[in-house]
Amino acid sequence: MPTIKFELSEDDILALLKNEELTLTLRQNQQTTDSEQEKEPQNRSFFEYFERNIALFKKNGNMRTAETYRTAKNSLERFCGGKPLCISDITTSFIQQYEQFLLAKGLSRNSTSFYMRITRAVYNRCVDNGLTADMHPFRHVYTGVAKTEKRAVSIGTIRALQQLKLPPGPKAFARDVFLFSFYTRGMSFVDIAYLKKTDVSGGYLTYHRKKTGQLLSIRWEPDMQKIVDRYPSASDFLFPIVKDSGSKARSQYRNMLYQVNTQLTEIGHTIGAEVKLTMYVARHSWASIALQMNIPMEVISRGMGHESEKTTRIYLKSLNNNQLDDANSLIIHALEKEP
Repeated sequence: MPTIKFELSEDDILALLKNEELTLTLRQNQQTTDSEQEKEPQNRSFFEYFERNIALFKKNGNMRTAETYRTAKNSLERFCGGKPLCISDITTSFIQQYEQFLLAKGLSRNSTSFYMRITRAVYNRCVDNGLTADMHPFRHVYTGVAKTEKRAVSIGTIRALQQLKLPPGPKAFARDVFLFSFYTRGMSFVDIAYLKKTDVSGGYLTYHRKKTGQLLSIRWEPDMQKIVDRYPSASDFLFPIVKDSGSKARSQYRNMLYQVNTQLTEIGHTIGAEVKLTMYVARHSWASIALQMNIPMEVISRGMGHESEKTTRIYLKSLNNNQLDDANSLIIHALEKEP
């Protein structure tokens, strides 16, 4: 598989902005950082300091956070055009120019906010360690979370994806993985990538969500089996996405996600989808269609693994898995009906 430069999707960026994962993780590592780093002059390379934070995340096992910080650092380096950047260079004017650079590339407000907030987090660590006085260089740029556009498609669009004739290849695989996610109550791509063949047993698919560690069980439907049968895997994994569980597993998963989302975008244009198709749209669509079919909100939340939502916690213990399976079957079988 060719190496593809990994960039975070708009969906990943929005999720990170909303759950404050980056800021919280940095705070969790603050005590370690303070004990390991000495006071240094302002002319210290900001990129080198960025690297030290990334290395610390990796050391503490926060690989996803390290990857997002790497993405932000790469973006900042592109803006600088290969020139060195000192901590003292982080001024209000510099940060405003960086934001304009990102906007000129067509990035959304949430995307520019993502890069600004990570850069600000690293800058604040410089301030905390006495490497510079706080000049508040981020006060005139956007660091919030903007309301996003619609991220779900109708049941008609899902049906169009089902019926779309595609020859075997990357496009067909992207479409089928999207549908598999939809069939499995909006399973995320990372969870699909790491599914094992042994996870399907006794008519059920049982797996732990990578994001939360929550155990979910889904009744195995014929439509799921049809997709799996089209893509036999030579490894222990259910799909030929991750070839092995070694050090290259994450890069294999990320590269395939990039390819799948690229193909989905093209497919979306072909069928006239209401929104830009990505794997994240499958998850939103399942929830949206379930709600339109009057499936109770608590069932939808449980089905998607939203145990952390305060508004649904009181219902979680009273729901049994049969309700979730019946809801999933109802949605899948509705696709077979004429509009």
